Order: sequence, then structure tokens, then C-alpha cells
Amino acid sequence: MAKKLVIVESPAKAKTINKFLGKDYQVEACFGHVRDLPKSKMGVDFETSFTPRYVIPTKARKVVNHLKKAARGKEVFLAPDPDREGEAISWHLTAILDKNPKAIHRVEFNEITKEAVKKAFEHPRVINEKLVNAQQARRILDRIVGYELSPLLWKKVSRGLSAGRVQSVALRLVVEREDEIKKFIPEEYWSLCVKLSSHRASEKEKVFVAKLDRIGKDRAELKSEEETLKIKATLEKGTFQVGSVDKKERARRPQAPYTTSKLQQEAYNRLGFPAAKTMRVAQMLYEGVDIGDESVGLITYMRTDSVQVAKSALGEVTQFIQQTFGKEYLPGTPNVYKSKKSAQEAHEAIRPTSAFRTPESIKAHLSHDEFKLYELIWSKFVASQMSEARDLVTSVEIVAEKDYFFKASGTINLFPGFSKVFLDAKAHRKRREKAEGIGEQTEERGEEDDEQPLPDLVESELLKLHELIGDQHFTKPPARYNDASLVKALEEDGIGRPSTYAPTIHTLLAREYVHRKGGALMPSELGEIVMRQLLEHFPKIMDIQFTALMEEELDKIEEGELDWVRVLKDFYEPFQKSVADAKLQMKDVKQEITETGQVCEKCGKPMVIRWGRFGKFIACSGFPECKNTKPISTGVACPQPGCNGSLIKRKSKRGRPFYGCSNYPTCTYISNQLPKTETETKEAADQAPTPTVEEKH
Repeated sequence: MAKKLVIVESPAKAKTINKFLGKDYQVEACFGHVRDLPKSKMGVDFETSFTPRYVIPTKARKVVNHLKKAARGKEVFLAPDPDREGEAISWHLTAILDKNPKAIHRVEFNEITKEAVKKAFEHPRVINEKLVNAQQARRILDRIVGYELSPLLWKKVSRGLSAGRVQSVALRLVVEREDEIKKFIPEEYWSLCVKLSSHRASEKEKVFVAKLDRIGKDRAELKSEEETLKIKATLEKGTFQVGSVDKKERARRPQAPYTTSKLQQEAYNRLGFPAAKTMRVAQMLYEGVDIGDESVGLITYMRTDSVQVAKSALGEVTQFIQQTFGKEYLPGTPNVYKSKKSAQEAHEAIRPTSAFRTPESIKAHLSHDEFKLYELIWSKFVASQMSEARDLVTSVEIVAEKDYFFKASGTINLFPGFSKVFLDAKAHRKRREKAEGIGEQTEERGEEDDEQPLPDLVESELLKLHELIGDQHFTKPPARYNDASLVKALEEDGIGRPSTYAPTIHTLLAREYVHRKGGALMPSELGEIVMRQLLEHFPKIMDIQFTALMEEELDKIEEGELDWVRVLKDFYEPFQKSVADAKLQMKDVKQEITETGQVCEKCGKPMVIRWGRFGKFIACSGFPECKNTKPISTGVACPQPGCNGSLIKRKSKRGRPFYGCSNYPTCTYISNQLPKTETETKEAADQAPTPTVEEKH
């Protein structure tokens, strides 16, 4: 019989760890938090220093009883994840098990491998109270904001809404970006490119493209077709001569291994994975995958803002690079990267647990998504410890009719270095465009390409003119946020932490404050109303700098520099006053009525638009005597052949939105998404990063 009990969060993690430990250990899963604040009330005693009133959730009671029974007479090792949440779970388990503190140990490991787990069990520690206090402060702070603002929104806007400390600021970013797009006025401009080649026999077959850069001493800014055609006519009869040739060697350094936010960004841009999907797949890779007879965690812990790497991992990846690629692919000394100021240095970057476990060698044991994400993480890490890539960059200035200066540039790779394993974003995009045939379009239009092969030109030589191409362009509005760019903005502004980015986006979508249009995040009318109401009455909560400052204070609690009760008190008192004022002054959207021009077919009274739990709907103005209601049409025609109905947004019994025909039950057409028009398809292409793998929603 096992003498020691190990408790982790998930069955998958338990299964992996169980194979590393001997028969003396019994490994059980607690399935996340075993105690939490109650759902039905605030659960915080404001009169006694913000004391939380924790309860065991109904769904956790069976597990808790099982763990209590399993812990009898055993030494207990608590092994949840190495972060604030994991520390808090360990603390709650300690309280629930009610054992002698000497019989309970906290073990922490950053990767689930046999070596890391055994080392952690050889060096157990006590619960870190600072981490627990930081988690409690965050939990109570979020509870105060959510439980005070959400009921206010239910009363003034619609039932079922929510507000959150991080979520509401993220919504503000999305709504304000949409405001910028609506206000944007495109301006016309033109470009003028020329296709040229050398007269010399050895180089004359190499046609290259140069772009008009200057007219005299001024930068070329062509505002109209008339101006462009006038210059074009002048130059078609003129001569083109090489003014200068500049050749420089350029070094490109590899980037650091992934942090959580960078992984979410690149997984979206390169693979088309939404942030939530990235974290879900990463969790599976971390907790353990069966590789033949072996069960092992393939990556280190995936919630981190550190770029530090363990010495043992550096030694292994150095050995792998030398054996696989050769000594010339190793830098003189290992590459060192600097984490941002707030990063927890005890953590590591996201990396494979073994560089020798290449993606191809384990592909057969992984799902498609697991393989793609593991390949991304593995490649990034290995490349981070490789030598620089070296390029020869040639810049050529070409003079036409003395006053017109064109520029052409070309790059030749001299040594691939890290790019042998991992292409940077620009090179990756170009490879993808070439594979999809997009690169050919730019060549046909005559746009300059800095990767083009230039002929070996010499100063003052005359060039052969092939074609002058004028192109019309319009300035574009800022792009809507997508998962990658919103995560980047949240990180740069200091809003939230690695563990909050994906849940924040998920909540905005689940509450229907935001919906996806192509790859972009676009605010709904409901989202705009909620954001503007909160911004008007809670400017501090919605302030980006204030939210970032709160995050810094939570970090300082973790470091022992601030008292968590003091932080909560300083926040709560002015917040409480804002809530009291908003209850009196906030506009009641639910009472606003908009005429539709329709008449109720049941009682003959006018039909009006009202707000409900699921947004706007059409209702009889005779309510409550007449309860006739109907949904609002999306204005999109039903695509079913022969049907003259329109699509209406509905909700399934489980609350999931879908679109059905207004002629139901005569027409039974349903879809999870509105059919895209040609215009919307083009807009999506402009706004989204065109991921290599189709994003599933």
C-alpha cells in the first residue's frame, strides 16, 4: 500500500507523474480549485480586513471527500502548477486536509519529466504565503469589480451581462479601434515603379524593379493619377542610369524562446490558432503525451513571462545543434535574452523538455494540432541558441532625367544561421505568399521586392527600360484587433498577465460583446453600449494606466513589498462611491424604445425594439398584456434555393448562437455563421493575417 499521496490538478498530469514515481506513491487529481468564493454572494467580509469566506463548490465535494480519505495516514505532496493559482490550490488543499503541517509538502517543477519530478521530490518546500496573498488579492479584487458592476449592467442594460477588471479594458481597446476605423477617411496616393535590366551581355536577362523615391531633394509623394501619368510620360523617353551601388553585410539575430504572449501571437499568425486553442493544446503537451511505452511532458510550463533557460537545457541544445548542423551554427557563447521587468525569473521560457526530441521523430504520436504547436515551440527554442544569419544587402539608386531618383534593393543570404530552423516573420510570410501564389501578383504589378535578385550593377552604367508602372493606392485604416494583436496590446499596456489573455478574449466572445469577422475581433452593438456606460461612470476602472498600476501592485504583493489588504482597501473605498453614483446616474438602456413601423399581428399595437438578455428583439408595445415577440433579421438573405426569407440570429437550448431562416418551419436552413459576401471576404483578407491553417471557430 502506498505511503505517500501526491495531488495534482488534472488526471492527465496524474497519469504522467504516476509513471515516474514508485509504488510508495499514490497520485490523485483535484480537478483544479477545491475551495473558492461562493457563487451566490460576494463572499468577502469587508468589516474584517477583506476576509474571504471560502466554500467547497458542489462539483468539488466528491473529489474533496475522496482526497481526505486518501490522505489518512499518509505523507502528502502537493504538486499543482508552478504559479499563483497552483500555490493557492496547494494552500486550499492544506486547509481542507487538516493534517499536521509537517506531513504536507509543496513540490514544484517547471517540466513534467522523470528527472525534473524526482528532483522536485528531493527538495520539497513550504507553501509560499506571498504567492497565496497575491492570488487572494487578485481573486477578491476581480470579485469586487464583477459582483458590483455586473448587477448594475443587468438592471440598466440587460440580464446575463458581466464586467471585469481586465475584460472591460480589453473591450475598450476593441471598441476604440472600431471607432478609429469608422472615422478614418482614406486618402489617395500613387506609386511609380520601373522595370529595368543591364545592357551588359552577362546581366541583361535579369530584369529588376525599382521604385520612385525622390524628385530632386524631396521625397516622392504622388497624389493623383494625372501627376503620375505626367511623370511617366516624361520618363518613358528618358534614360536611366545607375547613380550609386551600396553593398553591406547585415546580421540577423535569433529571437528569444517563447513567453506565453509571444506563443499566442505567433500561433495565431502562423497556425491560425485562437489564443484559447493555443493554451489548450499547450496544456496537453505540458501534462504529458504517450510516446510509445513512455509518458512524458513535451514542453515546459506554458504560463510564463520569462525568457530564462535552465543551464541543463542550454547544454543539451548546444550539443544537439553541433551534432545536427555543425559547429559553425553555434555562437561563440550561448545567447542570453533579457526578460521584461515584471517577469518571474524563477520560471523558464516555454521550450521542449528535450531538444533531441525533434517534431518529426514523435509526429506519429501527436494529433495534428499538437504536432504543429510542438514544432513551433521546438523550432523557436533551438533557433534561439543558434548563430546569426548573415545577408548581403545591396541598395541601388537609379537616376532618370537628372531629377528622378529610383531605389532598388536586393538581399542574398550568405549564411542561414538560425533561419535553417526558424524563419523570421517576414521570411515566413514571403514563403507562405509564394506557396499561395500571392508573390506572383506583386511581381506582375511591378512592386519593388527587397528579396529580388539584382544584377551586378556598376555606377554610371546606362540601363534598359522595359516598363513604367503607375499604381493607385489608398491609405488604410488601422487593422481591427485579432487574437495576436490584442494579446500584444494587452501585454504592452501591462493589462493582465500570461494566464489571463486567452480567458479574456474567450469571455468577450462568450458574452457577445465581440464577434469574429474573418480573423478580426469586432465589437457588437451590445459591447459598444456596455463599454461606453462603464467608461462614463467608471473612468478609473476603464483607464489603461490605472489597470496596469493595479497589476504592478499585485506583483509587489507577490514580492512581499505591499500588504494585500492595504491594496484592496485603497481600491475599494473610491470604487464603492462610484458604484453608488452610477446606480443613480447611469442611463437605463432597457427603457429605451425604438419604433419599427410594424404592427403586432396579435393585438394591432405598434411593434418596438427592446433590449433583452440576448440583445435586441422586436416586441409588442402592449406588453405585459400582449407578449408577442420576434427576433430581428440580420438583413442577410437565406441562401436556400427558392427561399425568400432572411437569416435571423437565434439561440440553441444550450445557449449557443446560430442563424436560421425567418420562414421556419417551411425552410429549415441553419448555420453557425452568416454566409460571407464578396465584400466581407475581401475585408477579412485585409484585416486578418491569412493564417496557414484555417482557423476553426
